[in-house]
Amino acid sequence: MSSRRLIDRLRTLDPRLIDALIALALAALIVAQFLWRDQPGPEADVVNLITGPLLALTLVWRRRAPLAMILAFAGLTVTNEALDGGMFSFPETGDPGDHEPFASLLTAGVAFYSLGAHADERRATIGVVLGVIGFWISVFVSAQVDFGSFFFSTTLAVAPWLFGRVVRGRRLRVVAAEREQEQRARIAVADERSRIARELHDVVAHSVGVIVVQAEGARRVFDRDPERAREALDSIAHTARTALADMRRSLGVLRREDDERALAPQPGVDDLEDLVEQVRAGGMTVELAIEGDRVSLPSGIDLSAYRIVQEALTNVIKHAGAARALVKVRYLDDELELEVADDGAGPSIDAEDGAGHGIVGMRERVEAHGGRLQTGAGHGGGFVVRASLPLSG
Repeated sequence: MSSRRLIDRLRTLDPRLIDALIALALAALIVAQFLWRDQPGPEADVVNLITGPLLALTLVWRRRAPLAMILAFAGLTVTNEALDGGMFSFPETGDPGDHEPFASLLTAGVAFYSLGAHADERRATIGVVLGVIGFWISVFVSAQVDFGSFFFSTTLAVAPWLFGRVVRGRRLRVVAAEREQEQRARIAVADERSRIARELHDVVAHSVGVIVVQAEGARRVFDRDPERAREALDSIAHTARTALADMRRSLGVLRREDDERALAPQPGVDDLEDLVEQVRAGGMTVELAIEGDRVSLPSGIDLSAYRIVQEALTNVIKHAGAARALVKVRYLDDELELEVADDGAGPSIDAEDGAGHGIVGMRERVEAHGGRLQTGAGHGGGFVVRASLPLSG
């Protein structure tokens, strides 16, 4: 098994189990250390073989209660020195049979690292201060009271503690970055749902409006002109299929796990001629005029321009009655101008079928691109929608 796979397996284990294994391993090392190391007497053997494993077993709480762990660790250290155990003492003779207490030092390093890595600021500070004090008391009750002993015991506590604080800070920054990323993802999802809601409103409102007009026309001529009625029914079927395809395209985004858009492309200004033909098939007179040199539009502006015209024509179908409409698209140097004007009555103030919501949707699309929207009565009557979409940032 590779080291990478081993690390991944270890990450899936319960942290409490990992802490227990670490404590048991260090306890075994300490026992081996004192069995191998020459002791000053049988009393030291007994003291070290009792307090040594207990010292390591405090690491069972290194994540859950790091402050309590370090207090127990410091208390056992003082007890060991008070009973002449010499758990952290180096040999003075240089005899090859005397071995340094590396297992004890390693256990101390793990304990103070754990305090720095898993305790909050207040508990970590209290713990390291009390831990250093515990080491100093151990120095006082031992026979090695000198500057080197104080310096060594302080470094033994502070150095791994500082390393633990660095690791904790990095981990907290990673967690904060992940939370920020999740928050941005939630915001993006909300924006996407809002966009899909606008798309569905535009598609359904326009298509249903056209279908209603076509159905009413078919009913009026059904008896005297069955051929025209049949054409109207065919147009209804075509409009319904187109609306269904648009709805599937919009809702298909929700079923994808990535940001790719492998579905059919979204409509744009080049599709306005088909939109106008669709409205004409419903019996309304519509003209389309495109002025200026056509340029390639950003996808967002291209789609928004199409939806604004679509929504404006939907409002004409709903509220203008037997009206004529003129759609103008002007390509200027730095912006795209849209105008949809009709000579009908315009939407009523108390319309109950969503005309107000349609205008709000158009305004949101325009403002999303930093543009301007004007709606109101025309000079010669009817209703006019004017939108300006900037083509530069």
